[in-house]
Amino acid sequence: MPQLPFSRWLPEYKTPGTIRADLLAGLTGAVVVLPQGIAFAMLAGMPPQYGLYAAMVPCLIAALFGSSRLMVTGPANAISLTTMALMAPLATPESAEYVGLVLTLSFLIGLIQITLGFGGVGKWVEKVPHSVIVGFTVGAAILIMNSQIGTVTGFAIPRGISPHETLHELYLALMQNPWHPAVLSLVIATILIIIVWRPLNRWFPGMLVAVIIGSLIALYIESLYPELDPFKRVSSIPGAFPAISFPQLEMNTLNQLFGPTLIMALLASTEAMAIARAIALKTKDTFNANQEFIGQGLANIAGSFFSAYPASGSFNRTGVNLSAGAKTPLSAISAALFLMVILAFVGPLAKYLPYPVIGALLLVVAWNLIDPKEIRKEFRHGAKEWLPMVITFIGTITISLEWAILAGIFTSLLSHHLFKAKTHPK
Repeated sequence: MPQLPFSRWLPEYKTPGTIRADLLAGLTGAVVVLPQGIAFAMLAGMPPQYGLYAAMVPCLIAALFGSSRLMVTGPANAISLTTMALMAPLATPESAEYVGLVLTLSFLIGLIQITLGFGGVGKWVEKVPHSVIVGFTVGAAILIMNSQIGTVTGFAIPRGISPHETLHELYLALMQNPWHPAVLSLVIATILIIIVWRPLNRWFPGMLVAVIIGSLIALYIESLYPELDPFKRVSSIPGAFPAISFPQLEMNTLNQLFGPTLIMALLASTEAMAIARAIALKTKDTFNANQEFIGQGLANIAGSFFSAYPASGSFNRTGVNLSAGAKTPLSAISAALFLMVILAFVGPLAKYLPYPVIGALLLVVAWNLIDPKEIRKEFRHGAKEWLPMVITFIGTITISLEWAILAGIFTSLLSHHLFKAKTHPK
């Protein structure tokens, strides 16, 4: 009979210091995800609390049933962005209809992931070309910045539109409305706090510091200029424990979500596999792609019943988990539980958090997604690598994300065939 994943690491708690290390890493992770979860929910078009809910049940389930020991599952930047891009045409972001569709999307993604895991196709998802991922990541960074233009300028610019449409809307807004620099000043101050605090991140997360100080700066600006409209703020978090929810499995809903489910399952799985493989290599641990599929699938299915939008491996939180000295998946489990405890006390304070501060956090997240070293490496490898990267990037910011990914994969296959034929003529 096959072993359950958690049976591999439970015996390690006999080693002195393991539980303490995991609990401290979990507490650190719970603190870090507070501002990130709210920011990513906003990026996904969901009410703020749903980003925190996505960091609870999915995180716990993936830790128990996934293959990776130290990867943390929850809200992630690329997945949040893709959720918004694919679902905004179907319903108004943050509306009850939109939330219902997104939670159903979580359930359907989980079903596909479990099916793929038991079908033994994990090894094929690992083969998505690296150049396609690099191109998509850079494009995603641009789309994240694009989605926050209205928030960081204070103008009412629709979300979910293309970059060139956003620039046109911004131009019209500047021509028709008076310019108030208060919002932009708050955004710049928040970004500067994150940059200045960076050397101290190992002791306390800079994003959380920026949220606290940025919120205080907002109150100060409002006191100086009472004639200005107050900054738009996040609504208070309804509860520390996620509300029970149920997927909508009517045929019309399933038809609407067919395309988004396929592309989201591919993206969520690819991101999780990439992180899990990198961590396993770094820590010299074993890794089973099919088991990770199953763990991620169970996480998304369970999350859909506990108000969690689609979750995947998180680059940021996994890095924090590793740096904090985590030893086993108990660190991720404790992070989810600590988050519930913290929210019980901090949740009511969310109403003081200005949207421009969250927008500034997302601009920093987007900037950090762009890795010039990886881009240069793809160009050095020749056209067979940089061409798929460029095609995927252009597709990501101009057409729907699913077609951008597919175009990148097709270009990669075609370019490898063509350049191989030129190198080895018959």
